[in-house]
Amino acid sequence: MNKKAFINGIIFTANNNQPYAEAVITEGKNILFTGGNKESKALIDEYTEVFDLNERLMLPGLIDNHTHFIYGGFYLKGLNLHPAKSVGEFISILKTYIEKNRGNWVTGGNWNHESWDVNLLPSKELIDNFSTDTPVFINRIDGHIGLANSLALKLAGITRDSENPSGGIIDKDSSGQPTGILKDSAITLVNSVIPPATEQEYYEAGLASLEEAKRFGITSIHDITLKNDLITYQQLLQNEKLSCRIYTRLPIQDYANLVNAGIKYNFGNDKLKIGSLKAFSDGSLGANTAWFFDSYNDSPDNYGLPMEIVLNGDLERWALDADRNNLQLSIHAIGDKANSYLLDLLEDITERNDNWDRRFRIEHAQHVRQHDLKRISNLRAIVSAQPYHLHDDGNWAEKKIGYHRVQESFSFRSMLNSGIKLCFGSDFPVVSLNPMLGIYSAVTRRTSDRKNHDGWVSNEKISVEEAIKCYTINNAYASFEEGIKGSIEPGKLADMVVLDENILSIDHEKIKDVKVKMTILDGEIIYSNNV
Repeated sequence: MNKKAFINGIIFTANNNQPYAEAVITEGKNILFTGGNKESKALIDEYTEVFDLNERLMLPGLIDNHTHFIYGGFYLKGLNLHPAKSVGEFISILKTYIEKNRGNWVTGGNWNHESWDVNLLPSKELIDNFSTDTPVFINRIDGHIGLANSLALKLAGITRDSENPSGGIIDKDSSGQPTGILKDSAITLVNSVIPPATEQEYYEAGLASLEEAKRFGITSIHDITLKNDLITYQQLLQNEKLSCRIYTRLPIQDYANLVNAGIKYNFGNDKLKIGSLKAFSDGSLGANTAWFFDSYNDSPDNYGLPMEIVLNGDLERWALDADRNNLQLSIHAIGDKANSYLLDLLEDITERNDNWDRRFRIEHAQHVRQHDLKRISNLRAIVSAQPYHLHDDGNWAEKKIGYHRVQESFSFRSMLNSGIKLCFGSDFPVVSLNPMLGIYSAVTRRTSDRKNHDGWVSNEKISVEEAIKCYTINNAYASFEEGIKGSIEPGKLADMVVLDENILSIDHEKIKDVKVKMTILDGEIIYSNNV
């Protein structure tokens, strides 16, 4: 069996019983030894491949707790509006892309009006004059707002007479005409008329995201997985192209299919698993649809937008039954009222259902009242957070929700101090898949406007070691896999990453620029950067 030795390293194991080591030896797809250089020599023979780490930092393979992985692949291969810092740049990038794709649906984009010189929501009038023959529907970075041109609105049948769907908003101007801005469930009105991608396009999008994961040292992801995504993962697995472990979260409305098939949590193999469910309870802060107890400062009559499944009771009914059938729940909540609602729901579930190792997950948990942190801890719920969001949100959050609520935003230090199991990810492609950006943000809490040198809500900073654990062993726990991965110790899967700088000792400002030297999955080197 193939044996490899990685020696002379600074190895952060994420194993509390042996936090650091100098050498790791793998045999096949598992770790055989973790310890000192001297002790490792007894296990190295003439058939062992030896890699001298030259005192570089090795970490467990990094795990991203929240991705839209296949969708991200389409984004990597398509339109990118995120670099736009003004209305002019937004128009220029979009116009150039449309000229190359005229007549075809133009989607994706990831624009962010909050980073523009004039941070007003765009409208269809901005883009209609160069897209009359090309339907356009492009999303904001959070996925909770879309901008449609007039042709896309026409194809979707959206007019001045169209009413808001439950859980969504069709934005209209003072004359009652649609502006082109659609929020949350209203987005589906246009999505439903966009021709679906082909099976081959899905496959190529999957390959694109897998390459991105390799170069960022990511060996596992927790994905929000739709039907076509799951089909793609199975194809990639069958073709031995699945170079990242996939933990899927399927839409909660389809939970009965899993129940009827007798599937429970953590079903599958070490490459592809199902048995977890995703749902939304509210929208996003950037879209003014995150659900709060108090109104928005910049929209005094608006408290946010609970999702339709919250309003009609479906989420409560589905969640109770899914949990009764041992399926994990993973529910999006950003505003403080959405988070409080989920805790009420979890309390009800634990009272009414039999006890089991449910590992209920709150996705994002960006704005949580201080006294609700103790409830999260008491309920043993997991907070699945995405720290790089604060790098952007910190620029404008106070304008939206005021100073007091900002103090309870992205409360990572308080969460850890409360005993909450905290895990990290990206929300790719909302932001980059690069975990170094997440670690940087959790440790420094610096914002992209460079106005918070000491950190935005600086008392919520955490250490580099804590952030690494949130990207490794804590994420493994969140997917019921802490017994097989998430730390570098004998018997576990040989998933590891080597960095070109030691993020444990360098200036924290430099963490965001650190690159991956080597990514190892199942004991095989799947990415190497010798530059």
